[in-house]
Amino acid sequence: MRAGVLALQGAVSEHVSCTRAAMEKLGISGEVSEVRTRDALEGLDAIILPGGESTTLSLLLEEENMFEALVQAPRIFGTCAGAILLAKEVLGAKNGQKSFGRMDMKISRNAYGRQLDSFEAPLKTSIGELEGVFIRAPVIEEANGAEVLAFHAGKPIAARQGKCLATTFHPELSGSTIFHEYFLRL
Repeated sequence: MRAGVLALQGAVSEHVSCTRAAMEKLGISGEVSEVRTRDALEGLDAIILPGGESTTLSLLLEEENMFEALVQAPRIFGTCAGAILLAKEVLGAKNGQKSFGRMDMKISRNAYGRQLDSFEAPLKTSIGELEGVFIRAPVIEEANGAEVLAFHAGKPIAARQGKCLATTFHPELSGSTIFHEYFLRL
């Protein structure tokens, strides 16, 4: 398996480490690379979109001519800003922000507040337990065609649709690989 981590913003090295550890736990042979160009997307079986600032990420993907190629990616895991990019509808979208529309869900940017409002919370999900790290996190307001995998304070925070997975928190910062393992098994 060839997996890539979009390396334009966010916790890139943490995602690379988690993905490698998940591959090892699952007995999957392959490689994990950092993706900075459209050419680096060629031949990937899976791509992870880390957090960051979703408007900036959207604009960088357009500038690097990567947006359309990512829309067609066979398997995508988006965390925080990456989850926003996967949503069909983005509440609070800024000028120029686009999303892939790969998951039939409505997501609200920065729903938990500002950087100072970031927090950690224990999470019980349908795939296991972990510590959720929420940094200026979005919330899934509606998961129409997406299967909800986890809630926090009554709101969906993780969902899957087809071969797309979205978390509004940062599992790569939790010390757990359960979401990366789940993604690789999709």
